[in-house]
Amino acid sequence: MDPTSLQLTVLILCSVLIGFSKTGMPTLGLFVAAVMASVYPARESVGLITPVLIIGDIIAILYYRKEVVWRHLASLLPWVFAGLIAGFLVLGRIHDRPLSILLGSLVLALLLLHLLKGRMESAASVSLSSAPAFNNGLGVLAGFTTMIGNAAGSIMSIYLLAKGMDKKRFVGTNAMFFFIVNVAKVPFTASLGLITADSLLLNAWMIPAVAAGAWIGVKLLPLIPQKVFQAMILVLAGLGGLHLILF
Repeated sequence: MDPTSLQLTVLILCSVLIGFSKTGMPTLGLFVAAVMASVYPARESVGLITPVLIIGDIIAILYYRKEVVWRHLASLLPWVFAGLIAGFLVLGRIHDRPLSILLGSLVLALLLLHLLKGRMESAASVSLSSAPAFNNGLGVLAGFTTMIGNAAGSIMSIYLLAKGMDKKRFVGTNAMFFFIVNVAKVPFTASLGLITADSLLLNAWMIPAVAAGAWIGVKLLPLIPQKVFQAMILVLAGLGGLHLILF
């Protein structure tokens, strides 16, 4: 792999943002996926960024390991793995532009669903956050979108926001979830030739950038009010979805 100067610069900046997203603002991961797909082919960007995400996950878990809410992960993960398999089957058959449009459309649809959730629950006299179909469906979509474009951040954010988590539990549970999922993705991604020895060597050079971003996230998270934290997550998810569709 011989990236251009622009591609290398973007990878370094995205590595910093990944570190920050893992310990401070999770939905930034979607923005990173969109930026990476704008300077690398969409399929290639999946293989290049996945090991960097795992590095960020490990750092976040080490810091927030006591904040992980395992019960919310246990019920979700079987459906996520089903989505991973579906995404693997699609990834080898879809071109870059349709892939980006599909990802962006899914993100915006789920964001709209989250914003209308209160009205829908009142009208239907049911709690979406406790409905098996809602939770299982999010699990499948999370697995599918993370496999085809590392873009499950907004879906997981909607799931965790629906559970009413505070900032630290949100970040800790999110990090553990994506560590498990990203590690599970590696064999699939490698089998498609998207993770290679050359790409892993390039990933290794990104470790200091990820660590720097994670340090910034740890320092800034306590300064962000809970309501502002939630609003920022939703706004960033919407911007990331629009970017995928338009660019």
